[in-house]
Amino acid sequence: MQILLLLLIIFAACLFLYMLRQAFLNHVVRHEFNFSDFPQSFGQVVIFFISDIHRRTISDAIINEVKGKSNLVIIGGDLTEKGVSYKKIKTNLVKLKQLGPIYFVWGNNDYEKDVQKLEAIMSETGVTILANTAVHFTSEKGEKWSLLGVDEMGQERDRLDLALLASDKKSFKILVSHYPAITEKILPEHEIRLVLSGHTHGGQIHILGFSPQKRGGVTKLENTTLLISNGYGTTALPLRLGAPAECHLITVSNR
Repeated sequence: MQILLLLLIIFAACLFLYMLRQAFLNHVVRHEFNFSDFPQSFGQVVIFFISDIHRRTISDAIINEVKGKSNLVIIGGDLTEKGVSYKKIKTNLVKLKQLGPIYFVWGNNDYEKDVQKLEAIMSETGVTILANTAVHFTSEKGEKWSLLGVDEMGQERDRLDLALLASDKKSFKILVSHYPAITEKILPEHEIRLVLSGHTHGGQIHILGFSPQKRGGVTKLENTTLLISNGYGTTALPLRLGAPAECHLITVSNR
């Protein structure tokens, strides 16, 4: 009986350390998306996408791996949460700025902070907030693609209609939403080709393969393609099982 108890304790300790390690991985997942209607004059656009940072400090290993490879950075919400210092938030933004201009959408936990202070830090670090709006990128040949962002859905702040109005109707469109459920509001005529999201943490902890949420990944839907990130940080316990921490380097092209 004592031997069995000892084995159980060893197993529990090993499992805990493994879950802790998965929660603090610095893994960059690479994706290539090829769309026939992506403007050829851009060649390719490379996006560094990170979501659900929460309490983590972004590792220098991530910055060093991605530096010089991305055209822009997108934060898919939950940059922070209650209890995180504004100093840490600014540190993370300054690090990410090394990878390219930053675009941000609100997540549910971001609203636990003083919004005015967050906006001030983002303004100071040159972050563009996409709250039911869009920005446009134009090639030398005049072709365009639009990056749309919606506000937090949990409090019904999202207005996809306004983001679409702010976008160039004829442009190639990528949408960022903290909540993957935004895809339920996308219609064929919106012509949104790719959606980047997080929020679910990929389930964070899967027991015997089961969790309330599916693991992150890419899904081809009827009206768009959806990428759900497992996220970089954690909520509640700093542990993961079956849904390791991740961020993404996304290449979009016409090839």
